[in-house]
This record gives sequence, structure tokens and C-alpha cells, in this order.
Amino acid sequence: MSDINTSAADQLPPIKVLSKSQRRVLGVLIEKGITTPEYYPLTLKALTTGCNQKNNRAPLTEYSEDDVTRAVDQLREMGLAAVVHTESGRTERYRHYARKRFPFNEPQLAIMTELWLRGRQSVGDLRTRASRMHDIPTLEQLRDELKALQAQGYVQANGPLDVRGVEVDHNFHKPDEGKTLVVGSWSTTSDDAKEAGTGSGFVSRNTTVPVERTPNPSETSTAPISESRAAMLERMLVSMQTANSELSGRLTMTEQALSHLTERFEALRRELGASV
Repeated sequence: MSDINTSAADQLPPIKVLSKSQRRVLGVLIEKGITTPEYYPLTLKALTTGCNQKNNRAPLTEYSEDDVTRAVDQLREMGLAAVVHTESGRTERYRHYARKRFPFNEPQLAIMTELWLRGRQSVGDLRTRASRMHDIPTLEQLRDELKALQAQGYVQANGPLDVRGVEVDHNFHKPDEGKTLVVGSWSTTSDDAKEAGTGSGFVSRNTTVPVERTPNPSETSTAPISESRAAMLERMLVSMQTANSELSGRLTMTEQALSHLTERFEALRRELGASV
């Protein structure tokens, strides 16, 4: 039994904004429901672990079970989540109702889930990650799904989706997060710029696509770094820090597994020695 009337979900107002914790919790519920259905719906402990795992998350978090409970309660009020009571009644579990509250097909649900879990990323990376939940065989298919989501206001991009190097993000950020993508924050060639001139439905206050040029040596020694360049360098630094954290987490898990195998090997050797 769950705590939501699914027909009532259709009467709720459309959802355009989600907090960071709401996006993380909802993303984990969707992801685990698809990738590990044998453990879904999730217990509070499993949901908290999923929110704080080291891989496929950005930024990394350290949510407590109380933090996750608050986010779940908020999602329940929005018709996006529900408590499921097991037959024993001893353990509450949680499930999502994203399919009821959003008009997403399965590829789009996988795309939105990855954006909620990791935020801004390249189109190529997004296809690889979203394909964990639903097969998206080509970049062209991904772009078609992104264009449909873009037209409904669910995603944003820093340039036309057909341009090499463009990045995308979801559009559920709160205004004070400052996560509106602006066109021109990526490097492009003159051919790309010509193609970009055809326009698309991306969110931007600037409709001009800049083309890289070779700077004058005198300019590089005196001109300050532009705000857009500084922002790009900051994003690159955050991305590298996140990747480093993920690698550190994987190394720790590998070391733990190796230690466990070593202990089992030593125990087995002792047992064999005692039996001789």
C-alpha cells in the first residue's frame, strides 16, 4: 500500500523547480528503480546511501537520514514520492511517481535522472550515462529527445545541440542557484559558428556565438581574464575535483576488496594447513 492516490497526482500543479536535495533523492529513486529493481522500493538507509555514493554523483554529498526524510516528505507533498508499507509493516520503503507527474518517455526519464544526479555535462557524456537506464544508441537520438525536453522548458543548453562541445543541464534550478547557461561559454570553430547561426530553442540572454581568434601577444600580457573565461576555468576545476573524489572513492573500495580477499586467502591457507 502506498500513501498517494495516483489519480489525484494529475490534479497537482506542474513542477518547474526542485531543490538540490529533492533532485538528488528523486534521481536516486528513479535510478535504483530501473537499475536494481530487486531492491526497490528503497528503505531509508538504502536511499541515503544512494544519495551519498561516490560514483555518478555531482556534487558529492553527506546527507543524513533526517536530511533525506525531509526531502522525501517534500516530494510526497508534490506527488513525486510515496511511502510503501511492506506486508510485515516493520520497514517503510519509498518509491517515486515521476512518470505520473512528468510527461517523459523512458529515454527522457533517463536523461532527466542523469541531469538531476550530476547536473551540467556534455551531450556525449550524457548519452553514455543515461544509457545505463535506457538504451540511447546514437547521439542523434539523444539530441532529438533533448530538443523535445528543451521545447517544454525542462532542459537548457549553452548552444545549439548540433554544435560540437555544447553542454546541457536541467532547468529545475532555483533562481538563486545562478545556473542559467549562457551561449558562448564553449570553444568553437568558424564552421561551428556558421551552423550555430541557424539558432535553436536554448536558454540565453546572448544570441551571438563567438569564434576563437589568436590573441595579440600584447593583449595576453595585460588584459584581465573575462568573467566568462573565469567561470569556465572554475567549472573545469570543480569537474576535476569531482573526478578526483570519484577516483579516490573507487581506490578505497578496491583496497577494501583486496584486503577482504587477502583475509579469506590466509584463512583458507590456514584451514588447508591444519587439514594436512
